[in-house]
Amino acid sequence: MSDRRLTPANGRVAARHLQAIVVAEAYVDGVAKRVTRPIVDLCPKPDEQRDRQLLLGAGVTVFEDRDGWSFVQADADGYVGYVQSDALGAAITPNFRVATAATHAYETESFKSSDLMALPFGAQVQVIDERQKMYETPQGFIPKKHLRSLDMPFDDPVTVAQLYFGAPYLWGGNSTVGVDCSGLVQAGLQACDIFCPGDSDMQQADLGHDIAPDAPLKRGDLMFWKGHVGIMVDADVLLHANAHHMATTYEPIASAIVRIKAQGDGDVTARKRLL
Repeated sequence: MSDRRLTPANGRVAARHLQAIVVAEAYVDGVAKRVTRPIVDLCPKPDEQRDRQLLLGAGVTVFEDRDGWSFVQADADGYVGYVQSDALGAAITPNFRVATAATHAYETESFKSSDLMALPFGAQVQVIDERQKMYETPQGFIPKKHLRSLDMPFDDPVTVAQLYFGAPYLWGGNSTVGVDCSGLVQAGLQACDIFCPGDSDMQQADLGHDIAPDAPLKRGDLMFWKGHVGIMVDADVLLHANAHHMATTYEPIASAIVRIKAQGDGDVTARKRLL
């Protein structure tokens, strides 16, 4: 049975490449669009609780627009779901990402001017002009120190994940405004141009290679439990977004293993090292 999270088909429409695989009333190529809000929920069905979130500038393929909702597949990780149609716009090409925990877009190139939009880490924008201290974008003027060219990826997922320290836990969250365990890991890897699926079960299946249970851990290793994932800061400390602390926190890995098992969520299911 296909995974509905990765299968762009809803019975009415399906991606054309699925024509011989799934049944649908119509098979379409889809239309390329981009997210135009700072953060938008990606839902399994219209008006349902989010599965994940997409950030400003994220590319999607739209297969259907119906009753104010668009059935889409995210370009970055292939995740399928519904977003509000008015949160999507033309498929412009972003060239910079927000590289700090958050920033603002201003009305003019002065930081004393009205702020038009708050943007989280990872939001992507199209810089159209460069001023002395600001870049001009369609969203407004953004401090140059807060943006980083997309052709200059980060080189350490842990350094990126540490930007989320203290961010509130949010089920299905993908931003510094609110993030969950898999969203944190995905943010770190994607900023380094490393492909990363959206949910922890997918990440456990697709990322890295297994580490022997008695092998020392090191920075960047991933620790998995059923429905949970965290990333090692060093051999002894785990960084993870978790509902126990309701935040992204550092926790000694030995303590985390004991606590997670004691709360009924079982033993570690995998220890993975990125290739």
